[in-house]
Amino acid sequence: MKPEKVYACFNKDKDVRLSSSSGAVFSSLAEYVLNKNGIVYGVTMSEDCYSAEFIAVTDRSGLTKLRGSKYLQAKVGDTFKKVKVELQAGKLVLFTGTGCQVNGLKNFLGKDYKNLICVDVICHGAPSPALWREYAQYQEKKMRGKLKSINFRCKDDSWADFGMKEVIKSIPKNKMKKYFISKDNDSYMRMFLQDYCLRPSCYECTAKKVKMSDLTIADFWGINNVAPDMDDGLGTSLVLIRTAKGNELFESANRNMKMKEVSYEDGVKGNPAEYKSCARPSQRDKFFEDMRTMGFDDLKEKYAVPIQYSLKIRVKRKIKTTVKRILRVIGGGRE
Repeated sequence: MKPEKVYACFNKDKDVRLSSSSGAVFSSLAEYVLNKNGIVYGVTMSEDCYSAEFIAVTDRSGLTKLRGSKYLQAKVGDTFKKVKVELQAGKLVLFTGTGCQVNGLKNFLGKDYKNLICVDVICHGAPSPALWREYAQYQEKKMRGKLKSINFRCKDDSWADFGMKEVIKSIPKNKMKKYFISKDNDSYMRMFLQDYCLRPSCYECTAKKVKMSDLTIADFWGINNVAPDMDDGLGTSLVLIRTAKGNELFESANRNMKMKEVSYEDGVKGNPAEYKSCARPSQRDKFFEDMRTMGFDDLKEKYAVPIQYSLKIRVKRKIKTTVKRILRVIGGGRE
């Protein structure tokens, strides 16, 4: 089912955009709902950073917890029950999650609610929570500290060349240290992007065939080829309008966005996860066997070999990153 409209867009607030995975469209939608005294449900990392979970946010300050991608399966808990209670009380509710989580909520509710708006993200697949916990504990041991925060999509280098940013509180000195690891070198991201650690259902995702959300948001990969004027290196969102309710929210919340309508084909060309599940690797079952029996050092040596780029490509990427940083500073952006 093709969406009614498709847009490339980004939030004009650069600070908000830099703290988001792509163009910070979620923040604009969420702020509109909060201004209507509504409630926003989304995913945050747990306090110990060992898991991801759904929470409800009722003010703008709480949105910082929901911004950015969390690349692991989130705990739903009793969230669906809480959403139903708020809807029956007449509250405006914005629910954000993966396509399967949105479909799960809709099936749980069993009826349509005019005061419910659902936004899903184009999902590559949900990695194993057990693998993330092993990785997090491995990093803590390696860095001799406690993980305090994690940014799966840090854009310090650039939106396209993102990486993992980890803040670790050292023990026993209690000093905060920040570490940036490129997606090409981080062991967890390598296993995720090679599809070893996804849930079994992700290889045959039914949510890609049955779309129950009002809006879908994602990274607009390939924006430089489709609409170069919408690409400044800070992140651009792809927005798919699926229902009249979704269009009404988008039209009401887009005043602080730069936007451009594009075709569906151009929009999803660089993001085929909109309509296609990833292929199940032949080593997938063996990977989980090894995860249960191997130490993390051995696991990453076998399944997470860093990508080795040629000198020419490394120099080209370095020049591109430097130019974008200079333009960001000239444009008044934050380093």
